[in-house]
Amino acid sequence: MRQFLALTVCLLATAVAQAAPRHIELVYDLYRNGHKLGQVTDTFSRSGKQYTLVSETRASGPLAMLWPGAIRLKSTGEVTRAGLRPTQFEHARSDAPHKLATARLDWKQQRIDFKYKGRSWQVEGLQAGAQDQLSQLYQMMFAPSVPADYTLQVVSGRDLNDYHYVRSDGGSLVWVAPARQHLPVQVRVVDEGVTVEQRLVRATVKN
Repeated sequence: MRQFLALTVCLLATAVAQAAPRHIELVYDLYRNGHKLGQVTDTFSRSGKQYTLVSETRASGPLAMLWPGAIRLKSTGEVTRAGLRPTQFEHARSDAPHKLATARLDWKQQRIDFKYKGRSWQVEGLQAGAQDQLSQLYQMMFAPSVPADYTLQVVSGRDLNDYHYVRSDGGSLVWVAPARQHLPVQVRVVDEGVTVEQRLVRATVKN
């Protein structure tokens, strides 16, 4: 399956590729058709050549009473000269632990090993530079500039897709800030008349 994402770059300053920070925490407000649903907290930690990236989504307001749990995405792997090289991705729901989905990226064998609900399977064809569902946005930290058009393999908890990024004014949009090492400051996805947005409200970066 090929996914298309439009990439809008906020040119706030000239950027130069540099080493990944030791710690990043980004907090987003989450909206659906303009109504706030909750918050998303992304945390990136680097220790030497290893990284851990965690994203937690929690409902807020009255919705929190109906859904008190959290959706947790976790990416772990290596920091290389080319950027992030994920070795494992997890998708979990606190209210449904039996739905934990994991993907282990075997770079030597060029395959992904998936596990979900007691099932295990493999997908061949893992390509150099592939990212997972979470690391794909943070890989931009290592780019001196964001390409106008490129394709990327993206691993989720249960499958492998080709994502095609282009600069555009429509579709699914990702805003990145060069002045903040191309960190994602806003994400918008439009699907069948429903618009879901993440808007950055707080950022902490430690180099």
